[in-house]
Amino acid sequence: MMCPMATFLIALAVVATGLYAGFMLIFLTGIMPALGRLTDEQFVAAMRRINEDVPRGVFVSVMLASVAFPVAALAVPGDDRSAAEWGLLGAGLGLVVLNHLITIAGNIPLNNALAASEQTGTTDRDARAAFETRWNRLHLVRTLVVTAGFALVVSASLA
Repeated sequence: MMCPMATFLIALAVVATGLYAGFMLIFLTGIMPALGRLTDEQFVAAMRRINEDVPRGVFVSVMLASVAFPVAALAVPGDDRSAAEWGLLGAGLGLVVLNHLITIAGNIPLNNALAASEQTGTTDRDARAAFETRWNRLHLVRTLVVTAGFALVVSASLA
């Protein structure tokens, strides 16, 4: 029988990765398509505000929890944890970390460049052209990656 702490931590890992993957999916399927229909000026202004407001409190907590809880679940010994559970949880964690690396290496620099374009006198049309397609491609990849990570963490909880 698995120890209660390991079970609890895996449940928290499922919740955290699910919330994070859900946020990414809603952004991919709802927010970005809606913003895509805005004028250049509206799009750039909206993305600048989103990029200022999203990386705060609840979002950062969920993002960090999507790594912390799987790590904690792996660190707590489970009395009869199967090799499949260890592997699924580890692979899910790896994909969540990969999502964060894509964010850090790709999306955040684009967010920063969009913010800086306001100071450099870049037109909203040029700022959007340099940002939107690249950001959306990276976001698609990181959404697929974290969703697969979530599926693996769920699978680990059922193994």
